[in-house]
Amino acid sequence: MTDRPAVPPYDTGGASRGGAGEDPPGRPISRKSLLRAAVAVTAVPLVAGGGVALARDTGTGGTPLALTPACDDGDDPTPEQMEGPYFKPHSPLRSSLVASGTPGTPLTVSGYVFGLACQPLAGVLLDFWQADTDGAYDMAGFRFRGHQFTGPDGAFTLTTVVAGLYPGRTRHIHVKAQAPGHPVLTTQLYFPGEPRNSTDALYDPALLMNVRAAGSGRQGTFDFVLDAGRQPDPTDPPTDPPTDPPTDPPGGTWAAGATYRAGDRVTYGGSAYRCLQAHTAIVGWEPPLVPALWERG
Repeated sequence: MTDRPAVPPYDTGGASRGGAGEDPPGRPISRKSLLRAAVAVTAVPLVAGGGVALARDTGTGGTPLALTPACDDGDDPTPEQMEGPYFKPHSPLRSSLVASGTPGTPLTVSGYVFGLACQPLAGVLLDFWQADTDGAYDMAGFRFRGHQFTGPDGAFTLTTVVAGLYPGRTRHIHVKAQAPGHPVLTTQLYFPGEPRNSTDALYDPALLMNVRAAGSGRQGTFDFVLDAGRQPDPTDPPTDPPTDPPTDPPGGTWAAGATYRAGDRVTYGGSAYRCLQAHTAIVGWEPPLVPALWERG
Protein backbone atom coordinates (compact mmCIF):
# COMPACT_ATOMS: atom_id res chain seq x y z
CA MET A 1 0.00 0.00 0.00
CA THR A 2 1.56 3.31 -1.05
CA ASP A 3 -1.07 5.86 -0.01
CA ARG A 4 0.21 7.68 3.03
CA PRO A 5 -2.29 9.92 4.82
CA ALA A 6 -0.33 12.20 7.10
CA VAL A 7 0.17 11.00 10.64
CA PRO A 8 -0.56 13.70 13.24
CA PRO A 9 2.78 15.09 14.43
CA TYR A 10 4.20 13.48 17.52
CA ASP A 11 4.74 15.77 20.49
CA THR A 12 8.30 16.01 21.75
CA GLY A 13 7.52 15.50 25.41
CA GLY A 14 9.15 12.81 27.54
CA ALA A 15 8.10 9.19 27.38
CA SER A 16 6.13 7.33 30.01
CA ARG A 17 7.88 6.19 33.14
CA GLY A 18 7.69 2.83 34.81
CA GLY A 19 7.75 2.00 38.49
CA ALA A 20 8.02 -1.03 40.69
CA GLY A 21 6.74 0.24 44.03
CA GLU A 22 4.05 -1.33 46.17
CA ASP A 23 0.48 -0.08 46.16
CA PRO A 24 -0.02 2.64 48.80
CA PRO A 25 -2.91 2.33 51.24
CA GLY A 26 -6.22 3.27 49.70
CA ARG A 27 -5.13 2.64 46.10
CA PRO A 28 -7.17 0.06 44.17
CA ILE A 29 -5.59 -3.35 43.71
CA SER A 30 -3.18 -3.20 40.78
CA ARG A 31 -2.65 -5.77 38.08
CA LYS A 32 0.93 -6.05 39.30
CA SER A 33 -0.23 -6.94 42.82
CA LEU A 34 -2.93 -9.24 41.48
CA LEU A 35 -0.40 -11.24 39.49
CA ARG A 36 2.04 -11.32 42.42
CA ALA A 37 -0.64 -12.63 44.78
CA ALA A 38 -1.90 -15.15 42.26
CA VAL A 39 1.57 -16.56 41.79
CA ALA A 40 1.93 -16.89 45.56
CA VAL A 41 -1.28 -18.86 46.12
CA THR A 42 -1.57 -20.49 42.66
CA ALA A 43 -5.29 -19.83 42.81
CA VAL A 44 -5.69 -17.80 39.58
CA PRO A 45 -4.82 -19.16 36.13
CA LEU A 46 -2.05 -16.87 34.87
CA VAL A 47 -1.01 -18.64 31.72
CA ALA A 48 -3.09 -18.90 28.58
CA GLY A 49 -1.18 -20.18 25.58
CA GLY A 50 2.13 -19.38 27.25
CA GLY A 51 1.45 -15.77 28.26
CA VAL A 52 0.09 -13.82 31.20
CA ALA A 53 -3.71 -13.84 31.08
CA LEU A 54 -5.52 -10.54 31.48
CA ALA A 55 -8.68 -10.41 33.57
CA ARG A 56 -10.86 -10.02 30.49
CA ASP A 57 -9.28 -13.15 29.01
CA THR A 58 -10.39 -15.34 31.93
CA GLY A 59 -14.08 -14.57 32.28
CA THR A 60 -16.30 -17.50 33.23
CA GLY A 61 -18.27 -19.30 30.56
CA GLY A 62 -15.97 -18.01 27.83
CA THR A 63 -17.43 -14.50 28.14
CA PRO A 64 -14.67 -11.87 28.28
CA LEU A 65 -14.92 -9.28 31.03
CA ALA A 66 -15.54 -5.70 30.01
CA LEU A 67 -12.35 -4.30 31.51
CA THR A 68 -9.01 -5.43 32.86
CA PRO A 69 -7.23 -4.41 36.08
CA ALA A 70 -4.14 -3.49 34.04
CA CYS A 71 -5.01 0.19 34.46
CA ASP A 72 -5.44 0.23 38.24
CA ASP A 73 -1.87 1.08 39.21
CA GLY A 74 -1.24 4.79 38.79
CA ASP A 75 2.49 4.30 39.40
CA ASP A 76 3.04 1.79 36.65
CA PRO A 77 2.53 2.99 33.07
CA THR A 78 3.52 0.72 30.19
CA PRO A 79 7.35 0.63 30.06
CA GLU A 80 9.10 2.43 27.24
CA GLN A 81 11.66 0.85 24.93
CA MET A 82 13.99 2.11 22.23
CA GLU A 83 12.66 2.95 18.77
CA GLY A 84 15.23 0.88 16.88
CA PRO A 85 16.59 1.57 13.41
CA TYR A 86 13.55 0.69 11.29
CA PHE A 87 10.91 3.29 12.17
CA LYS A 88 9.47 5.34 9.28
CA PRO A 89 7.07 8.27 9.75
CA HIS A 90 3.91 8.85 7.68
CA SER A 91 2.64 5.26 7.80
CA PRO A 92 -0.76 4.55 6.20
CA LEU A 93 -3.94 4.89 8.25
CA ARG A 94 -5.03 1.25 8.61
CA SER A 95 -5.65 -1.37 11.25
CA SER A 96 -4.75 -4.32 9.01
CA LEU A 97 -1.16 -4.75 7.85
CA VAL A 98 -1.91 -7.74 5.64
CA ALA A 99 -3.66 -8.51 2.37
CA SER A 100 -5.07 -11.71 0.91
CA GLY A 101 -2.23 -14.17 0.47
CA THR A 102 0.24 -12.39 2.76
CA PRO A 103 2.64 -15.13 3.95
CA GLY A 104 2.97 -15.83 7.65
CA THR A 105 0.96 -17.01 10.64
CA PRO A 106 -2.12 -14.75 10.98
CA LEU A 107 -2.17 -12.71 14.18
CA THR A 108 -4.79 -10.39 15.64
CA VAL A 109 -3.77 -8.16 18.56
CA SER A 110 -6.50 -6.34 20.48
CA GLY A 111 -6.71 -4.38 23.69
CA TYR A 112 -7.40 -1.05 25.33
CA VAL A 113 -5.50 2.13 26.10
CA PHE A 114 -6.00 3.60 29.58
CA GLY A 115 -4.81 6.70 31.40
CA LEU A 116 -3.31 6.71 34.87
CA ALA A 117 -6.72 7.11 36.53
CA CYS A 118 -8.03 3.99 34.74
CA GLN A 119 -10.16 5.86 32.21
CA PRO A 120 -10.17 4.48 28.66
CA LEU A 121 -8.53 6.96 26.30
CA ALA A 122 -10.24 7.73 23.00
CA GLY A 123 -8.39 9.05 19.95
CA VAL A 124 -4.98 7.69 20.97
CA LEU A 125 -2.60 7.40 18.02
CA LEU A 126 -1.10 3.90 17.76
CA ASP A 127 1.61 3.52 15.11
CA PHE A 128 2.71 -0.10 14.58
CA TRP A 129 5.64 -1.48 12.59
CA GLN A 130 7.28 -4.91 12.47
CA ALA A 131 9.33 -7.40 10.48
CA ASP A 132 7.62 -9.73 8.01
CA THR A 133 7.52 -13.50 8.52
CA ASP A 134 11.11 -13.74 7.21
CA GLY A 135 12.43 -11.14 9.66
CA ALA A 136 12.79 -8.31 7.10
CA TYR A 137 11.60 -4.71 7.44
CA ASP A 138 10.33 -2.84 4.39
CA MET A 139 12.47 0.30 4.18
CA ALA A 140 11.40 1.16 0.62
CA GLY A 141 7.64 1.10 1.19
CA PHE A 142 5.13 0.59 3.99
CA ARG A 143 4.54 -3.14 4.26
CA PHE A 144 3.81 -4.09 7.87
CA ARG A 145 3.47 -0.45 8.88
CA GLY A 146 0.29 1.36 9.80
CA HIS A 147 -1.33 3.72 12.29
CA GLN A 148 -4.80 3.82 13.81
CA PHE A 149 -6.72 5.60 16.58
CA THR A 150 -8.49 4.10 19.58
CA GLY A 151 -12.29 4.21 19.63
CA PRO A 152 -14.50 5.92 22.23
CA ASP A 153 -13.97 2.96 24.60
CA GLY A 154 -10.17 3.09 24.19
CA ALA A 155 -10.15 -0.13 22.17
CA PHE A 156 -7.89 -1.05 19.25
CA THR A 157 -7.41 -4.07 16.99
CA LEU A 158 -4.41 -4.86 14.81
CA THR A 159 -4.46 -7.51 12.07
CA THR A 160 -1.03 -8.73 11.02
CA VAL A 161 1.18 -11.86 11.05
CA VAL A 162 3.56 -13.22 13.67
CA ALA A 163 6.77 -11.22 13.29
CA GLY A 164 9.79 -13.14 12.00
CA LEU A 165 13.20 -13.46 13.61
CA TYR A 166 16.40 -11.69 12.63
CA PRO A 167 19.90 -11.71 14.16
CA GLY A 168 20.16 -10.39 17.70
CA ARG A 169 16.43 -10.07 18.45
CA THR A 170 13.50 -12.15 19.62
CA ARG A 171 10.06 -11.78 18.00
CA HIS A 172 8.51 -8.36 18.67
CA ILE A 173 6.18 -5.66 17.37
CA HIS A 174 7.06 -1.98 17.63
CA VAL A 175 4.53 0.68 18.57
CA LYS A 176 4.32 4.39 19.31
CA ALA A 177 1.33 5.49 21.38
CA GLN A 178 0.27 9.08 21.94
CA ALA A 179 -2.80 10.43 23.67
CA PRO A 180 -3.84 13.86 22.36
CA GLY A 181 -1.69 16.55 23.95
CA HIS A 182 0.54 14.08 25.79
CA PRO A 183 4.03 12.63 25.28
CA VAL A 184 4.74 9.75 22.94
CA LEU A 185 5.33 6.31 24.42
CA THR A 186 7.67 4.26 22.23
CA THR A 187 7.77 0.59 23.15
CA GLN A 188 7.75 -3.01 21.87
CA LEU A 189 5.42 -5.97 22.40
CA TYR A 190 6.77 -9.50 22.88
CA PHE A 191 5.54 -13.06 22.31
CA PRO A 192 5.45 -15.61 25.18
CA GLY A 193 7.38 -18.85 25.01
CA GLU A 194 10.04 -17.63 22.57
CA PRO A 195 13.51 -19.19 23.12
CA ARG A 196 15.22 -15.91 22.23
CA ASN A 197 13.39 -14.01 24.97
CA SER A 198 16.11 -15.15 27.37
CA THR A 199 18.96 -13.88 25.17
CA ASP A 200 17.53 -10.60 23.85
CA ALA A 201 18.99 -7.73 25.86
CA LEU A 202 15.94 -5.54 25.15
CA TYR A 203 13.29 -8.08 26.13
CA ASP A 204 11.04 -7.00 29.02
CA PRO A 205 8.50 -9.51 30.45
CA ALA A 206 6.26 -6.58 31.41
CA LEU A 207 5.64 -6.16 27.67
CA LEU A 208 4.53 -9.73 26.98
CA MET A 209 1.32 -10.08 25.04
CA ASN A 210 -1.12 -12.80 25.99
CA VAL A 211 -1.13 -15.02 22.87
CA ARG A 212 -3.27 -18.08 22.20
CA ALA A 213 -3.98 -20.32 19.22
CA ALA A 214 -7.01 -19.42 17.10
CA GLY A 215 -7.60 -21.86 14.26
CA SER A 216 -4.65 -21.59 11.87
CA GLY A 217 -3.53 -18.31 13.44
CA ARG A 218 -3.11 -16.64 16.80
CA GLN A 219 -4.88 -14.05 18.92
CA GLY A 220 -3.02 -11.67 21.20
CA THR A 221 -4.13 -9.14 23.78
CA PHE A 222 -2.31 -6.24 25.40
CA ASP A 223 -3.51 -3.17 27.28
CA PHE A 224 -1.49 0.04 27.33
CA VAL A 225 -1.40 2.44 30.28
CA LEU A 226 -0.19 5.89 29.23
CA ASP A 227 1.27 8.66 31.34
CA ALA A 228 -1.79 10.80 30.66
CA GLY A 229 -3.75 12.81 33.17
CA ARG A 230 -0.85 14.49 34.94
CA GLN A 231 2.15 16.59 33.97
CA PRO A 232 5.62 15.04 34.14
CA ASP A 233 7.32 15.76 37.45
CA PRO A 234 9.83 18.59 36.78
CA THR A 235 12.02 17.32 39.61
CA ASP A 236 12.69 14.05 37.79
CA PRO A 237 16.22 14.32 36.37
CA PRO A 238 16.58 13.61 32.64
CA THR A 239 18.41 10.52 31.51
CA ASP A 240 22.00 11.48 30.79
CA PRO A 241 23.81 10.02 27.80
CA PRO A 242 26.82 7.82 28.59
CA THR A 243 29.94 9.87 29.18
CA ASP A 244 32.55 7.16 28.80
CA PRO A 245 33.61 6.47 25.21
CA PRO A 246 32.90 2.92 24.10
CA THR A 247 35.75 0.48 23.85
CA ASP A 248 36.55 -0.47 20.26
CA PRO A 249 36.12 -4.20 19.63
CA PRO A 250 39.16 -6.10 18.36
CA GLY A 251 37.59 -6.51 14.91
CA GLY A 252 37.29 -2.77 14.12
CA THR A 253 36.11 0.64 15.28
CA TRP A 254 32.36 -0.19 15.43
CA ALA A 255 31.21 -0.50 19.06
CA ALA A 256 27.96 -1.46 20.75
CA GLY A 257 26.74 1.48 22.85
CA ALA A 258 28.22 4.10 20.54
CA THR A 259 25.99 6.79 19.05
CA TYR A 260 26.39 7.20 15.30
CA ARG A 261 25.20 9.93 12.97
CA ALA A 262 24.40 9.63 9.27
CA GLY A 263 27.69 9.81 7.39
CA ASP A 264 29.87 8.47 10.20
CA ARG A 265 32.37 5.83 9.11
CA VAL A 266 33.52 2.72 10.96
CA THR A 267 35.37 -0.48 10.27
CA TYR A 268 34.14 -3.96 11.14
CA GLY A 269 35.65 -7.32 10.28
CA GLY A 270 38.22 -5.71 8.01
CA SER A 271 35.65 -3.75 5.93
CA ALA A 272 34.68 -0.07 5.97
CA TYR A 273 31.09 1.08 6.42
CA ARG A 274 29.19 4.40 6.21
CA CYS A 275 26.26 5.11 8.56
CA LEU A 276 22.92 5.66 6.77
CA GLN A 277 20.68 6.44 9.77
CA ALA A 278 21.47 8.00 13.14
CA HIS A 279 21.20 5.41 15.93
CA THR A 280 22.78 4.00 19.08
CA ALA A 281 24.44 0.68 18.31
CA ILE A 282 23.55 -2.52 20.15
CA VAL A 283 24.75 -6.10 19.87
CA GLY A 284 22.99 -7.61 16.86
CA TRP A 285 23.22 -4.44 14.78
CA GLU A 286 26.76 -5.00 13.54
CA PRO A 287 27.24 -3.37 10.10
CA PRO A 288 27.07 -6.57 8.02
CA LEU A 289 23.72 -7.50 9.62
CA VAL A 290 21.74 -4.27 9.16
CA PRO A 291 21.94 -2.75 5.66
CA ALA A 292 19.28 -0.26 6.74
CA LEU A 293 21.90 1.30 9.02
CA TRP A 294 25.25 0.69 7.31
CA GLU A 295 26.49 0.81 3.72
CA ARG A 296 29.72 -0.93 2.82
CA GLY A 297 32.41 1.29 1.34
